[in-house]
Amino acid sequence: MFFVVSRSFRKTPIFGHTTARSEAGDKRLWHKRWRTQERDLLTTLPPDREHHPTLRNAVSNTWGMAKDGKSWFSPTKQQKIAEQIAARTTSSALQQKKLLKRILAKWRAK
Repeated sequence: MFFVVSRSFRKTPIFGHTTARSEAGDKRLWHKRWRTQERDLLTTLPPDREHHPTLRNAVSNTWGMAKDGKSWFSPTKQQKIAEQIAARTTSSALQQKKLLKRILAKWRAK
């Protein structure tokens, strides 16, 4: 019987649309803009008026960030694409199997 050692793996296959590794810088910029706009609004708001928070889309656009949004990459589609890549790149069945395993491990890793 084969036991897997505890490893980190992606439980939900949702990926960014581009190859950017992180959106941390974009998120920092978004929050900075949002806090600035909120602070300015609160300082200029008369005491008798109700405060309405700034909407997310008023200061940033999800599609303008580094990852350009996210989408679901189903495991069955991952398998099919990995098989196509392995078949295209190598001729030996053993090499295809190893490459397929490597590609799937890379996609499922965090």
